[in-house]
Amino acid sequence: MLPSVEVHCPYCGEPIELLIDESAGDQRYIEDCQVCCRPIVVMVSADGDGEPAVAVYAENDA
Repeated sequence: MLPSVEVHCPYCGEPIELLIDESAGDQRYIEDCQVCCRPIVVMVSADGDGEPAVAVYAENDA
């Protein structure tokens, strides 16, 4: 089962839940907001403890 993380859409500000695949290492991909359907850039990396760190950006901000 993939862990989930709650982030806020950089466009509409609504909280959304993303499933994170930790086994893939550092990642950068685009996922549409579940509320406003705009494209969000999702960046996943491991922090110092090996836990996933997730950052989201508007498409033009990343």
